Amino acid sequence: MSAHHGGHRHGMAKRTLRLAFFLTIIIIVAEVAGGILAHSLALLSDAGHALTDIFALGLAWFATAQAERPANARKTFGYHRVGILAALANAITLILIAVFILYEAIQRFQHPEPIQPLFMFVSAGIGIAVNLYIGFGLQKEGDNLNARAAALHVFGDVGASVGVIVAGLIILLTGWTVVDPVLSVAIAGLIAVGAWRIVRETTDILLEAVPKGIDMPQLVTDMKGVAGVQDVHDLHVWGITNGMAALSCHVLIDDALISESSAILQALETMLSEKYGIGHSTIQFECHAHQEQYCSVDGLYCQMEALPEAEHEHKPTTSTTQGQKAHQKG
Repeated sequence: MSAHHGGHRHGMAKRTLRLAFFLTIIIIVAEVAGGILAHSLALLSDAGHALTDIFALGLAWFATAQAERPANARKTFGYHRVGILAALANAITLILIAVFILYEAIQRFQHPEPIQPLFMFVSAGIGIAVNLYIGFGLQKEGDNLNARAAALHVFGDVGASVGVIVAGLIILLTGWTVVDPVLSVAIAGLIAVGAWRIVRETTDILLEAVPKGIDMPQLVTDMKGVAGVQDVHDLHVWGITNGMAALSCHVLIDDALISESSAILQALETMLSEKYGIGHSTIQFECHAHQEQYCSVDGLYCQMEALPEAEHEHKPTTSTTQGQKAHQKG
């Protein structure tokens, strides 16, 4: 794909996400107004659930825009973490909203209020129609992972709006108004679960945890499987932002010319990119073992630790034992 076509698709995705963002605001306004007029906590809860779409769309829009904003001498990793910080703040806000909805639902159980189903139908219907338009529009941006993730969020909100209509029908046909706070509790649960996942993912990124789907022991095995690689240590893998992994490590290789070692580097980078999706790697080559110097730094994870059940099966080699003794003497 040419740079021109790549930039064109990026621009299309950004415009689609921007349109979806502002259309979702219309949904929230319609559902808040309908919830107030209908005295429906379920509809107000659905508006709260739509806020998760606002955050998902806003972050996807932000992430797409960051591709056009280069890093600089002061922020060498760019501005990707701004979106992570915003996501964390938004997730905490959503958890508070879920708690408030739960509190209001308890009040409704104790003191039921009359519900106007007609307003529920109109407001939820607007939400379904606009969300379907947004969702199918986002699906057309198949090459953009952020847009696809936002589309899943939007289709999930369609399900919540359908639940509001079903609740309205039950109230209209049976007069059983307790279904409104029951549905509100269910929607609050969806909001809380989604928000908690965001909190976990963002804190993992901020703590520079290993990204999901990367098995560190297997990664080391695969790196050592590259021709010319003897050992790997001082290995660190982290996420700069969601979907952008980075790696740094020391690699012990056979003593070779620089021109020969470049082939090893290329093989490592290709394997890391194709199998693990790590596009940014910093690899330092060594031709003699001196990992003790780096592993002695407190608080840094240097070598893969053996699993408890495997410790009795694999005894340390002589060189490893000597290195540990030398380190203890130091």
